[in-house]
Amino acid sequence: MTGTGVSPPPAKSTHAAVLDERNSSVQIYINGEFFARQEAKISVFDSGFLVGDGIWEGIRLHDGQFAFLDQHLDRLEAAAKTTRIDIAGRDAIVDALRQTVEQNGMVDDVHLRLMITRGDKKTPSQHPSNSVGGPNMVIIAEHKRADPSVTADGISLFTATIRRPPPDTLDQRLNCHSKLHEVIALVQATEAGADEALMLDPTGAVATCNATNFFIVRKGELWTSTGHYNLAGITRAVVLKVAAERGRPTHEAQYSLTDVYGADEAFVTGTFGGLTPVRTVDGRQIGDGSLPGPVTAELSAAYHGAVAEDVAARKSGALDHRSR
Repeated sequence: MTGTGVSPPPAKSTHAAVLDERNSSVQIYINGEFFARQEAKISVFDSGFLVGDGIWEGIRLHDGQFAFLDQHLDRLEAAAKTTRIDIAGRDAIVDALRQTVEQNGMVDDVHLRLMITRGDKKTPSQHPSNSVGGPNMVIIAEHKRADPSVTADGISLFTATIRRPPPDTLDQRLNCHSKLHEVIALVQATEAGADEALMLDPTGAVATCNATNFFIVRKGELWTSTGHYNLAGITRAVVLKVAAERGRPTHEAQYSLTDVYGADEAFVTGTFGGLTPVRTVDGRQIGDGSLPGPVTAELSAAYHGAVAEDVAARKSGALDHRSR
């Protein structure tokens, strides 16, 4: 029950998954050990719980391979350097990921949440000097296939009044546990009757969504934000790459809601859902309403092709995180 005593209606989500009963018995990785889902616990003194002091990655397993693994590890290492969290080396992290999927007998349609916090504190405090025992690493792997109805029907967005903060406040390129501003934006959007939130940057230009990157198509050209106020999405980067390879003009630039309302197509990107069409923004239909639009469909196919190429290269040994 909400504070008003009225529960909001269920909304679509780019993270909606097809129900899979196997997830009730998955084993969770915590600092080198495995625990049943119901028994997996972290201390109330954990830094992530106390002050949101942690970093994470969402990774997909396709045909036994971790898609775009190098890009995820690069982003994780950059976050660790920024936060000064002493993470394990790449080999140890990859071994932990592999142990997790092997422990659960997983091969395909799997989403892994890798989380690393600064570790437990001896007392509730922000100060890193109160950390004891080193970082905590948790990996939750689940059988998760994106709900096809979300892609077919598209999602609706509402422009939240909550802005993305500038890099000197909380750099949005940092994939950290401090997501409260995004959650508040999402709550505002769902209470307004939309599925997810569109968020602006401090200048009023379009930045990103609460949990995905946002794109529009205008006259066949692809537009997305500058990247200064949103997560450096792996899927976002792949989409920009495959679009450029096909000769489609791409723009990483400031643009406004006026451009969004007049767009021919819009979609969001994320590791879990890939490309998801946007049906409406602030109650306004985008383009002619057909979903997915032709450019979205083209880029979605190209993205899935890039995933397949990456997986094939890993299976052949042409890509190996240890060679980096």
